[in-house]
Amino acid sequence: MQVESAMPILLAIVAAYIVARADFRRRHLPPSAARVVLWAAVAGVPVAVAFQFLGLGLNPPFDLGSESPVFAWFPGMVVAFVVVLFAAQRYQVPRLVNLDAVAPAAALGYATERIAWFLVRTSGHPEEIVPIPRFATAAVYEFVAGLLICWFLWQEGRRATQWQRPNGIVAGEYCVLTGLLFFWMESIRRQFRIVGSTQIAALALSAAGITLIAVVLRRYFAVREEHRILDHVSRWGEATQPEYTPATPECPNPERWKMYDTMTAEVEVLEFLKALVIAMKPNLIVETGTFTGVSTIAMAEGLRQNSFGKIITCEFDPRVFAAAKERIDSSGVGEWIECRNESSLEMTVDGTIDILFCDSDHEPREMEVRRFLPQVNPNGLILMHDAATHYKIVREGALRMQDEGLINLVLLPTPRGLAIAQKRRAKGATPNT
Repeated sequence: MQVESAMPILLAIVAAYIVARADFRRRHLPPSAARVVLWAAVAGVPVAVAFQFLGLGLNPPFDLGSESPVFAWFPGMVVAFVVVLFAAQRYQVPRLVNLDAVAPAAALGYATERIAWFLVRTSGHPEEIVPIPRFATAAVYEFVAGLLICWFLWQEGRRATQWQRPNGIVAGEYCVLTGLLFFWMESIRRQFRIVGSTQIAALALSAAGITLIAVVLRRYFAVREEHRILDHVSRWGEATQPEYTPATPECPNPERWKMYDTMTAEVEVLEFLKALVIAMKPNLIVETGTFTGVSTIAMAEGLRQNSFGKIITCEFDPRVFAAAKERIDSSGVGEWIECRNESSLEMTVDGTIDILFCDSDHEPREMEVRRFLPQVNPNGLILMHDAATHYKIVREGALRMQDEGLINLVLLPTPRGLAIAQKRRAKGATPNT
């Protein structure tokens, strides 16, 4: 392929820079870091053009005269990849975050270059328009596919900023999808007759993407979910978003609810907890599983409105406890809260518990209720979060205690489920016993 004009490359660089700048902005990265696209273009494009000009798009049997519209870009991609990694250090951006941020830009840049090249080359030369198969040229196919890849990667980037997803996933998906696109288009050009170096390089790109995804996922899941959420919040901040849990028979439309993260109670449940505290006027609330302290603060706001009462909350994980304590201390309602860094199954509480809110790990929930049940006010409430049908441990534990005659149970149909119970009174007991 002869380079007939610099216009396609210039348009590709401009389109990629615009997308990269927008992605860096939404990721709360320095907007100036989007210049990495310009750096990569300055380094990578000349390499790719040189390979095209010299006819080094080799295809077995290594014909130096062959024209490969794709293969010559691989050396340029490698150079650009290295530049992006070094630029991350220059702008103090994590390398995988930097790669994720430029992935949609790279996809759109290639798509723009392909359609611009097509328009420039066929301008005034309609005889060069050769449909493959019949309705469009290969360049048009690549343009449409590139737009779809860019759109998909942009959506993946949005999910990464909202949810707890590992850095590097978007870059890995870019490599996989782009490699498959290159392989498919070159196979069409060759009419599926032989496999050439272009297709081999394309499959190698996809394999590199799969390897990257596998590595980042392995490292990601080696970290506890609580810590992943803390890292995400410290990086992106906190924002409400649609509830993530799947539909259940009792809650078929979970997307109508909102959440902060995958472990904190739904936003509507947090509001319910505050309203419940205001309505019940408890003297003592015990919460198991402080986590980020959001639910603790919500209930403490109710206590502040009541002007009396106290919450004792416990968190076993030292790192999670430290982050929650810092948040609670700066919340303005810290005087109503007593934080403890200890296990819920070892914590001792003096006095009568008016509200027991269990929101720790799923496994000990039933044991927590059994442990504190003797201290629960007969007119008080026991709440167990994550009692939906897809959380069998909590739900079955609550139903088991009801079957044993320990509690009277109501299951609220929220996305993650909220069990509300009272101690079951012995036969013949008065209402206040």
